[in-house]
Amino acid sequence: MAKKQTYRQRYTNQLITAGEAPQRQERKERVALDPAVQLPYLEGKVILVDKPLHWTSFDVVRKLRSLLQIKKIGHAGTLDPLATGLLIVCTGKFTKKINEYMAQEKEYTGHITLGAVTPTYDLESTPEQPKDFSFVTPAMLQDTTARFIGTIQQFPPIYSAIKKEGVALYDLARRGVDVELEARTISISSFEITHIELPVVAFKVTCSTGTYIRSLANDFGAALGCGAYLSSLRRTAIGSFKASDAIDMESFAASLDAGEASVKKDS
Repeated sequence: MAKKQTYRQRYTNQLITAGEAPQRQERKERVALDPAVQLPYLEGKVILVDKPLHWTSFDVVRKLRSLLQIKKIGHAGTLDPLATGLLIVCTGKFTKKINEYMAQEKEYTGHITLGAVTPTYDLESTPEQPKDFSFVTPAMLQDTTARFIGTIQQFPPIYSAIKKEGVALYDLARRGVDVELEARTISISSFEITHIELPVVAFKVTCSTGTYIRSLANDFGAALGCGAYLSSLRRTAIGSFKASDAIDMESFAASLDAGEASVKKDS
């Protein structure tokens, strides 16, 4: 089973276990898209999507592929299922620019919870190893962020899509295989704490491509001495593209139905 399906099935099972009934969207009969609406996407467009919580990035691509009834489409930079925010999707000739968009600096906001860690460095797994965080002060938080600014070495999470000898690390981790991770060079141009309500701190970070914010949260907690994990994440910008200009999936589908799709086209 593909990773995307595995995640969705796991999330659905969690809802069922919690006594909730997962909402199932009624399948609509597929109607051919108006060629006048479809043609610009066939030729090439950049769609700024506000990715929903619990969707994988491929879920978004798959849904847009179905809505637009085109094959040449892809996204420029994965967002984890538990993250929301800006996902750049390219169609037609603009798929050639995916690597260019992926290479641009990214901006994120979110929350880090102190006093525990998780195997995935976020809430996709259960917090463990609780530690006292009462000694943490605002000055400590601000001083610790400075240690991560600049060009640094970062180890990716073991639960990540990075491949080792052709196999994704998350697959190896789920099999219980010990993997020796290799540090990667990344750049963090800004990292600031924007609000403090212990054990949760809000942050804003601007970083290079290849940066794992989950790893940053984990490393931040280790540097403080109390452990930490990423408890929410939103991508707010990629280069000059802003999440404030993105469209949610329901609005995009509705705009297609009305024949009025309005999305950003690269110049």
